Amino acid sequence: MTQPKISSIAYLIAEPVRAVILITLADGSSMSASALADAAGVTPQTASSHLAKLLDGGLLTVETKGRNRFYQLAGPDVSHVLESLAAVAPQTSSWRSLPNRSAHELRFARCCYDHLAGQVGVAVTQGMLEQGFLLESDEREYVLTRRGTEWLQSLNPQAGEPCLHDHLQARRCLDWTERQHHIAGPLGTHLLETFCRQGWLRRTAGSRAVYVTGSGWRAFKLHLGIEHLRHLEAPLHAVTPARKTLMPAPVAS
Repeated sequence: MTQPKISSIAYLIAEPVRAVILITLADGSSMSASALADAAGVTPQTASSHLAKLLDGGLLTVETKGRNRFYQLAGPDVSHVLESLAAVAPQTSSWRSLPNRSAHELRFARCCYDHLAGQVGVAVTQGMLEQGFLLESDEREYVLTRRGTEWLQSLNPQAGEPCLHDHLQARRCLDWTERQHHIAGPLGTHLLETFCRQGWLRRTAGSRAVYVTGSGWRAFKLHLGIEHLRHLEAPLHAVTPARKTLMPAPVAS
C-alpha cells in the first residue's frame, strides 16, 4: 500500500520565498521568472533556484514562448492546498503588504473554486445576512430564507426555479485573506453565476480575479447595502475596509 509523501510537498511550500511565489500564482496567471523575483523581493538567480525546486516537486509547470519562460501552478489542486493552508495559518501582515498587483486583486475579489470570495465575497455574505436573505444555521452552513429565495427569483424571473429554497445548500467557507466566512456550496455557485449574468461582475481572463462593474456597485448598494467609496484610492497595502465598505474595484489587466 502506497502513501502520499506529504512531507516533501510541505517542505516546498514552507520556504517563505517559495510560498510567496505560489501565492502570487494562485490567481491562475502565468508569470516570468523576473516578475516572480520582483514579487518575492529576491534576485532573479534566487528565484530561478526556487522555481526549479517547485517544478521538480510538481507544484508548477512552465511554458516557453520564444525566449521567455512562463510559470504557473500545476493545477487547481495546488491552489486548493494553498487556500486551505492559508485559512488555518497564523495571520501576519505580509499578505496585506505584498507589493503585488495580482495579490491585491485576489484579495479584493476572486473566484474560490466556483464561488465568490475576497472582500467582495465577504461583503455580499454580510449584506445577505443583514437583509434577512440568509441565516447562520451552524458553524458549517447558512440557510437561505424564503425572503432570500424570492430575491434570487426576482433576479432570474425567466429561470422558473420554484425549488430554489430547497436545493441550494449554503456552506460557510473561511476566506483565506479576510479570515471571515463567505458563501460556498451550490448557493455560492448560483450567486456567482447570477451576478455575472446580470453584468454585476466580470471575470478576468487568465485569472481568478473578478472585476466589479459600475452597474454591479449600484446593484450591490441597492440590494445589499454595500457602499462603493469612489473617492478612496486602493493602495496595495490597504487594510481590510470597515464592514460592508469596500475599496474601489481594481482595474482589470
